[in-house]
Amino acid sequence: MRNHPWYWLATLFVATGPLPAFADSPNVILVFADDQGYQDLGVFGSPNIKTPHVDKMAGEGMRFTDFYSAASVCTPSRAALMTGCYPERVGRLGVLFPRDKIGLNPAETTIAEMLGTRGYATACIGKWHLGHKKKFLPTNQGFDVYFGIPYSNDMGVDPAMELAADIHWRNGYTEEKFRGLKANSRAAGPPLMRGTRVVEFPVDQNTLTRRYTEEAIRFITAHRDKPFFVYLPHTMPHIPLFVGPEFSGKSAAGLYGDAIEEMDWSVGQIMATLKKLKLDRKTLVIYTSDNGPWNLKGNATDKVKGNRNRRIGGSALPLRGYKFQQFEGGMREPTVMWWPGRIPPGSVCRELAGTIDILPTLAAITGARRTKQKIDGRNILPLLEARAGAKSPHAAYFYQSKGVRMGDWKLLMSGGRRSRKKGKLLFNLASDIGEKKNVAVENPEIVRKLSATLERFKAEMKAEGRPKGTL
Repeated sequence: MRNHPWYWLATLFVATGPLPAFADSPNVILVFADDQGYQDLGVFGSPNIKTPHVDKMAGEGMRFTDFYSAASVCTPSRAALMTGCYPERVGRLGVLFPRDKIGLNPAETTIAEMLGTRGYATACIGKWHLGHKKKFLPTNQGFDVYFGIPYSNDMGVDPAMELAADIHWRNGYTEEKFRGLKANSRAAGPPLMRGTRVVEFPVDQNTLTRRYTEEAIRFITAHRDKPFFVYLPHTMPHIPLFVGPEFSGKSAAGLYGDAIEEMDWSVGQIMATLKKLKLDRKTLVIYTSDNGPWNLKGNATDKVKGNRNRRIGGSALPLRGYKFQQFEGGMREPTVMWWPGRIPPGSVCRELAGTIDILPTLAAITGARRTKQKIDGRNILPLLEARAGAKSPHAAYFYQSKGVRMGDWKLLMSGGRRSRKKGKLLFNLASDIGEKKNVAVENPEIVRKLSATLERFKAEMKAEGRPKGTL
């Protein structure tokens, strides 16, 4: 059973109370972009977006060329990241809205809960999107601290949400006006929360990247003497796009590029803080994204100052596809990891890995013990350390039950949502990274093999899938 391509038992730590972390366990900072394209970093080939700080991370750490999210949309991707499971295993959550009364089941073990048992201080700073009802919020999912928006920035608000006594009302809103809103009304925009309460409504989105950064730095500084986990899921570059005034018009890639460059600035501020506090050799920093970019008319380079479009998506080149799709551009993410002394500088990993692997890898690093809870991710520490002969631990990787990759072969049952392609599609990613040529007809045996693997996976998820969280 251990060699079954998607079977693995999590090495989670189970204890009646927190134990001290291993002396050499690193701090962990996980920066999670929202809808960033594969090409939208300098180190991944962007011709118009400058990201010197993430590029420096790559120069001092490792760049992953074949690193995947577990879904091409927000909520299921984040559920997979937090639990180390394919979304199908943890409730098949779709994209959540302010009207919804479901979320990530608190019975699931998150990265924060696992690290908390090892003595880590934990913070979620940014977009959560795994349920906005109190029982689903980060502080009830293992995080000590939460500051951010509860769902995507193009959504509205649940007027039943709990309000802080010192809430900052903007744009003429009062509690009476707030309570009179319809759930999911997008007119006002999302709320800003601290813990389980709304502290600002509507949030000033132009300030979010800066405020997230400042909050992260305060948390890092306050917990410099014990291990910490900072999960920093940025609101940007999800549409509508917003940036601080000092970054507006700065990039050569329109408002989208401005947003990415401000996020890169954020990385620079955090890295400078680590060095100032002499934590730079004690910290693992991960930069990746939840899914691919929006496919919107126009592109970030055809907008000039004065006509800057808030609904411009990024670039997944040289990949095919976008957000909502299972083509590579929807789920293969620009990923960089940095851990001085453990990750060789300037290294490149071309092995298949994904966000579901982060939890079990951190379990291995921190010495967490096994539990009976079943997950799908695997320990990729040998890849991080570039050990001789290290290979992907995945015999197969699945695209939302709609496709599978085994080695260089990828099968899709169809082109997926927002695609005109119907019928089975087979690609050899080694020779056709852009998924331009469907070779299913020429390779019937490979199609049969991958189809059978996918069907077994779907049957397993149907039989073993755990319930979503409900009120």
